Amino acid sequence: MDQQTRAQRLGSRVRAGRLAGVVATLVATALTVGLTQGWGRTEHAPVPASAAASSAAAAPTAPVVLNGTDDAFIQLLIPMNEGALALIDQLDTRPADADPSLRALLGELRKAHQAELRDLRGLLAAGNVPELNIHEGHQMPGMVTDASLAELRTASDAEVSSRAAALIRAHLTQTVVLCRGEQDAGGSPELRALAGRMQQARAAELRTLDDRPGAPTAAPAG
Repeated sequence: MDQQTRAQRLGSRVRAGRLAGVVATLVATALTVGLTQGWGRTEHAPVPASAAASSAAAAPTAPVVLNGTDDAFIQLLIPMNEGALALIDQLDTRPADADPSLRALLGELRKAHQAELRDLRGLLAAGNVPELNIHEGHQMPGMVTDASLAELRTASDAEVSSRAAALIRAHLTQTVVLCRGEQDAGGSPELRALAGRMQQARAAELRTLDDRPGAPTAAPAG
């Protein structure tokens, strides 16, 4: 390995370590904001679950400036959305007649999450920031992990819907919290606007999830 390659890899490890620290700060800030403002509370009117896909801004055509919180938010939301998409894809392999209302919501979530990934990666590119998967193998709040997917694969058909709904609820709830943290401490107007749209969509998706026929009553917020 030549000296330049070693230097590049060392630089990537150093940046990943610093970014992990900013992620921890973002999560702590988001949790504080969530506790202050009320878990799960939203002052926005209900919107369809696909709102994030239909209202998301087009990829920036001009450079954007991302601060540490912006970078950490994007680098965390990308694997969180990818985990949720992996869960949705896995559920497609289970009996199609299981909880049709949940499947309908997940279809909307798939479109919204895919659109958000395009926007998040577009902002990274516009900010000239490389994508780093610093959370691989980590158990972050609200993240669908390989372990949780493996457990779901072994669950009985009767248990799948409730387990999947619990994973999706945790994912949506934590994303609302993180979006509040980005809006509180982020620096990029473009990303803060995207986080606002994502928060509004997640709140609507949570209502749809909990209003399904036969859905268990969610724990009280706060």
